[in-house]
Amino acid sequence: MTKITQYIEEAKGKTLFSIEIIPPMKGQHLGELVSHIEPLMEFNPPFIEVTYHREEYVEKMVDGLLKRIPIRKRPGTLGICAAIMQKFKVEAVPHVICGGFTKEETEDFLIDLHYLGIENALILRGDQEKGEERFIPKPGGHAYANELVEQVHAMNQGILLHEETESLPTNFCIGVAAYPEKHFEAVSLDEDMRFLKQKVDAGADYIVTQMFFNNQHYFDFVDKCRAMDIHVPIIPGIKPIATARQLEILPEIFHLEMPEALASEVRKCSNNAAIKQVGVEWAVQQGKELIQAGVPALHFYTMSKSDSVHAIASQLF
Repeated sequence: MTKITQYIEEAKGKTLFSIEIIPPMKGQHLGELVSHIEPLMEFNPPFIEVTYHREEYVEKMVDGLLKRIPIRKRPGTLGICAAIMQKFKVEAVPHVICGGFTKEETEDFLIDLHYLGIENALILRGDQEKGEERFIPKPGGHAYANELVEQVHAMNQGILLHEETESLPTNFCIGVAAYPEKHFEAVSLDEDMRFLKQKVDAGADYIVTQMFFNNQHYFDFVDKCRAMDIHVPIIPGIKPIATARQLEILPEIFHLEMPEALASEVRKCSNNAAIKQVGVEWAVQQGKELIQAGVPALHFYTMSKSDSVHAIASQLF
């Protein structure tokens, strides 16, 4: 298997195309997800990220007592990754999160990935559980992404949690997330950058950014990283606008700036088809500027829908 950093090195400055997909909801078939990925394969993505969704809970009466029952709304990331690798012969990059796992459960998951030949992983803290005001780790789990990076890096050195002797090392290429406009929990961008530096120092090999709609945020962020001696590849994340509601929910959820020029064009549209076209055109202009700047890859948040991303990639790759 090939590491993400190897693909970037072998591209010799050419910008790669990559996507992130979401496992289908419970009850849906893999075929629907495949139908969204297939049209994008003409752009030769070397890797496809697969998100992980932690358990949710519902409250039910059990034996006369109110209990919290864990439920899973989406099939497992591991199975989706294996299916993608078999079907499309590309690297699958699972998200590995802190939330909902003990360190031992994380180690077991990583061992399964290694066994299947999956050697790339995006390491994330993950979101807080629904209903919680802040992230609370599972007892015995990691509270911060840099701690999880340290665990994966230790496994790459052959060090397991409870083994007294070194075991056969894993070979994970470790990706981490970053926020050009600051993670909403950080008190400042400088603090957020220090947390990112901790992840890189702990063993991260590359960075993928959260979506942004103003390229200057990305360029300024890269400059700050280099000034802090962060020299790993930094892959920009792109998401095309598809609905008018996204003007409100994306800034609310991800705490990012929505440029007024983009918002103004969306407000002029009378239907979603027109809004999608505006989103495509904006993302194409973003992509052209980023490619001109020599970014290692354009990483598209597809939400497992291919039409807008295909229209964008057709003009860029």
